[in-house]
Amino acid sequence: MFKEHAVKLAIAPIAWTNDDMPELGKDNTFEQCISEMALAGFQGSEVGNKYPRSPERLRRALELRGLEIASAWFSAYLTVRPYEETAEAFCAHRDFLYEMGAKVIVVSEQGRSIQGQMDTPLFANKPVFTEAEWAALADGLGGLGRLAAEKGMALVYHHHMGTGVQTGGEIARLMELTEPEEVSLLFDTGHLAFAGENPLEVLHIHLPRIKHVHLKDIRPEVVQRVLRDQLSFLQAVKVGAFTVPGDGCISFAEIFTELASYSYAGWFVVEAEQDPALADPLEYAIKARRYIRDLSGL
Repeated sequence: MFKEHAVKLAIAPIAWTNDDMPELGKDNTFEQCISEMALAGFQGSEVGNKYPRSPERLRRALELRGLEIASAWFSAYLTVRPYEETAEAFCAHRDFLYEMGAKVIVVSEQGRSIQGQMDTPLFANKPVFTEAEWAALADGLGGLGRLAAEKGMALVYHHHMGTGVQTGGEIARLMELTEPEEVSLLFDTGHLAFAGENPLEVLHIHLPRIKHVHLKDIRPEVVQRVLRDQLSFLQAVKVGAFTVPGDGCISFAEIFTELASYSYAGWFVVEAEQDPALADPLEYAIKARRYIRDLSGL
């Protein structure tokens, strides 16, 4: 289905230890996390809060297990802080990822975001950007994209629940306001389904801009509870709104076919934040790996 060696498969460490809620998986070590990733058959990882920030130390630990770094999350504050502040932090992040061999930098705007607020209802309080905020975001992302290009890297924007770029319409507006050579798109199946969008439709519209893919599934009955009980994003994670591909309701066969038809090249990253006390990370990593192999041949 996919060209040989064009697509690599990674998994995010958030299934082992949650960056936003460190109490979830607090006893799971960095070494356990990456060892189980390799055991489950993955080739790479994104960067979690327990990972060494020394490129030498991190590279050594990964090489022992045959793993690479696909990318890492970067929080931008372009709508609420001076551009220079975000750019300085971005360059340090970029340089670390460059040393680790990553080709893309995951960026999400966190200005007025509610995704990290434990008691703020996810849907009722979703931020909506003003015209001035949209302009600041687009201009700032363009600047960050040019900084990424200095190292031969691409900025991939992560639409995310609880932020100002969550819906299909908001993704489309961001793509219209930015230049393709400066801002690419991270396609996240789970966040789109959670937002009430059809992931396949969004994929079809923005396929030429997509340079990074997060594979995530949702449990629809839990999402309905989030809506009914006005839960926050973090509460939604705790009660199991997300799961790995093949364990929820998203049909990935057509998504893989569409990506293959466009000769997608890059990383697929399984990312399903769950409470590891309730969803054993290794078990779910193996489940995801088998499902993806069966559907795509990867």
